Amino acid sequence: MKYTEEHEWLRVEGDIVVVGITEHASTQLGDIVFVELPEEGDTVSKDDEVVVIESVKAASDILAPLDGEIVEINDALTDEPSKVNEDPMGDAWFFKIKPSDLSQMDEYMDEAGYKALIG
Repeated sequence: MKYTEEHEWLRVEGDIVVVGITEHASTQLGDIVFVELPEEGDTVSKDDEVVVIESVKAASDILAPLDGEIVEINDALTDEPSKVNEDPMGDAWFFKIKPSDLSQMDEYMDEAGYKALIG
C-alpha cells in the first residue's frame, strides 16, 4: 500500500489501483455527510479533482493520484457516506483506476513514511 501527502491510500490489485482516504483524514474531516464520485469510464489526469467529500466540518476534494481511467466506483458511499468514517481503510474505498503508467506509484510514501508525515 502507498500513501499520498493528501492522505489518500493506494492499493494495487493486479493492473488496477484502489483509492481511498486514510483513517487520519477521516478523523480530521469529522462526520462525512456527502460523497460525490466520478463516473465509471472517466479518463483523469494526476491531480484532477475526482471526488467531493462534505463533512459537518468542511468540504474537501480528492485528487486523482495517477493518470488513467476510472473503472469502478463505490456506489455504496453515495447512499451511506458515513461508511467513510466507519471503515476508511477497507470497505469505504472511493474508486478503482486503471493507471496509464503504474510507475507513477513510485513517488508515493510507504506506511512508515506516511506515519512520519502525520507523526
